[in-house]
Amino acid sequence: MKSIVLTLLGIISFSFSLGAQKQSVNSDVQSGKKILVAYFSCTGTTEKVANAIVEVTGGKPYKITPADPYTSADLNWKDKNSRSSREMSDEQSRPVLSGDVLNVKDYDIVFLGYPIWWNLCPRPINTFIEKYDFSGKTIIPFATSGSSSIINSIKYLKKLYPQIKWGEGKLLNNGTGEAKDWAKQIIK
Repeated sequence: MKSIVLTLLGIISFSFSLGAQKQSVNSDVQSGKKILVAYFSCTGTTEKVANAIVEVTGGKPYKITPADPYTSADLNWKDKNSRSSREMSDEQSRPVLSGDVLNVKDYDIVFLGYPIWWNLCPRPINTFIEKYDFSGKTIIPFATSGSSSIINSIKYLKKLYPQIKWGEGKLLNNGTGEAKDWAKQIIK
């Protein structure tokens, strides 16, 4: 019985030391940069990718939340009268956001995640960008998509917000492993 208890204590101690090593690896990878991982996700796909990036970078997660949440009917891209279709056809559309107010000055790097809608970023991303002053920050876009690339959305963001320092973005459709590998390379 005594040997079983000692064995269990050894396993528990080993587990704690592995957790501590993992935390120190994340701190070393950050290179002293303060990281925010802001993302918009309606179905959870982009949120999973964002959480993987948070895990690797040690960044603070921030969900970009519309004041009026999107329903399945709102997201029906086949319906030209759905909320998302109407918003995306109106370049001036800026859905109201809710959620905590950020102190953006606390961060050096902002990973910005979104699903691709109509080959662009969804309008809540525009609301988010226009709500804060990103001077001196690097914004690194990432996206998920059923069929579109991220290229057009990045061109559009750079055109609308030329004052922002944009990092190289990536479409992350191949799961959380791909997101973690990419994020590690970005923050080296």
